[in-house]
Amino acid sequence: MKRVALLVFLGLVLAACGVNTTGSTGGAGKIQVVAAENFWGSIASQVGGAHVQVTSVIVNPDTDPHAYEPTPSDARLIAQAQYVIFNGAGYDAWAPKLLDANPASGRTVLTMADLFGKKDGDNPHMWYSPSYVDRVVDRMASDLARIDSTNAPAISQQAALYKSTGLRDYHDTVSAIKAKYAGTRVGATESIAAYLAEGTGLNLVTPYSYLKAISEGTDPSAVDKAEVQNEIATRSIRVFIFNSQNSTPDIQGLVDKATSAGIPVVKITETLAPATATFQDWQTAQLKDLLHALGG
Repeated sequence: MKRVALLVFLGLVLAACGVNTTGSTGGAGKIQVVAAENFWGSIASQVGGAHVQVTSVIVNPDTDPHAYEPTPSDARLIAQAQYVIFNGAGYDAWAPKLLDANPASGRTVLTMADLFGKKDGDNPHMWYSPSYVDRVVDRMASDLARIDSTNAPAISQQAALYKSTGLRDYHDTVSAIKAKYAGTRVGATESIAAYLAEGTGLNLVTPYSYLKAISEGTDPSAVDKAEVQNEIATRSIRVFIFNSQNSTPDIQGLVDKATSAGIPVVKITETLAPATATFQDWQTAQLKDLLHALGG
């Protein structure tokens, strides 16, 4: 009933706005872009440069994106957008509902789960995959150039510059971790670390069933809990990766135990921290923290 009420309410809000979204560029000739999460919004802003106006819905590092409740202002933003970007795979289930409440034939939608063949229940934290990030840049550049064909050459040039220069330190740090620490055993509190470990070549030994349960807000099995506790107690992991945006008293207890055992804890977040950071500055800072914790 809560979902039905939300859809009805949003439908009324959008109807009251009287917005007719078209494929033409918006204010000051810029493409109006709305990203469900600010990490995708940051990339879109840097790919499109002066030719886009990007607004992100989730920007607070203290917000759990899994549990976000949209507002009427979010509905208005999406209603007016020419290009909408959301994650998918159940991560931001509210976003497609807002789209459905205000269909527009001229609007372009990029769903990351569709781009990478993910479905609900799969690991949704795709922005932690370095290879996926590169593919996202290419796709955004293609979409934006199609929406604004007049400025397509400039957008393509901007995207190429972002990949070669803007993301250089990010990829260099990924490569540094992989070159020196590939295969190193690490633990984590949540599935957000899975793509990170894969991209850097680290061996994430925490049971994926445990990581997935924490990500989805369900209780891990007793067997999985015991395994994670044993990893810490026996110091069989070099680093413990902690998602501070999805924490519980039990998780904090594991963090405390890891610290007491002398295992470095690396804090990561789901959204930009600080909220004003660029995607690459945020990710590179976390990667450098990880590199330092592994031994430098």
